[in-house]
Amino acid sequence: MRHPAPRSSAARGGLTLLAMLALTPCAAQVSGTAALTSDYVWRGTSQTLEDPAAQAGLRVDHRTGLYASAWGSNVRFAPDGGPASEFDLAVGWGGAVAPDWALEVGAMRYLYPGAGELDWTEVSAGMRWRETVALTVGWSDDALAGGAEGTYVALGLSRAVGETLRIEASIARYLLDASVAESYTHGALGVVWAFRPPFALRATLHATDAAARRNVPGAAGTRPEIAIHADF
Repeated sequence: MRHPAPRSSAARGGLTLLAMLALTPCAAQVSGTAALTSDYVWRGTSQTLEDPAAQAGLRVDHRTGLYASAWGSNVRFAPDGGPASEFDLAVGWGGAVAPDWALEVGAMRYLYPGAGELDWTEVSAGMRWRETVALTVGWSDDALAGGAEGTYVALGLSRAVGETLRIEASIARYLLDASVAESYTHGALGVVWAFRPPFALRATLHATDAAARRNVPGAAGTRPEIAIHADF
């Protein structure tokens, strides 16, 4: 599902904003995450051919609501050859718009070092009610680096169970131009156990429809994922 795409200046812009926000410590907050996972699953499909992945990210939030982030993981799209890593750079704004309601808008640049023809950009908007319900819509005119439009719509639910457990569920539809791939639906159900903050264990069951399995045989369908991660 990865196809050629032209490069853009989004990556340079994301790094520039990340550096600018980080250089204003009195007005910005820096956070990060690190994870080891049994399988890097993105929108229902494995990005590592079901191999484990090591992942890390850094985010800078400004008091105005502006943010910039960088995140990376190892990837494997084919048995031989292809990119070995993925880096995602994002910029945007997020903040409360009403009691219990928050809005976030941004742009993400997906980068694959050594395989620049796979790079592509997506813009998104998300609305969250408390920490319970979230609706996200993403759009690109070069979805999956395929040179055509794609719209991603996801609904997520989260529910705390006691002080250390949280149940998460999501359902999403990826609307793709037929020249890129078949549109497909996927969902997930997971449990997060914060056994020793900042460390947590996440167990997730992913599932896709038949269209996703036709798009990427062997990388879609029903699959478990277990990850340990830390937020700092």
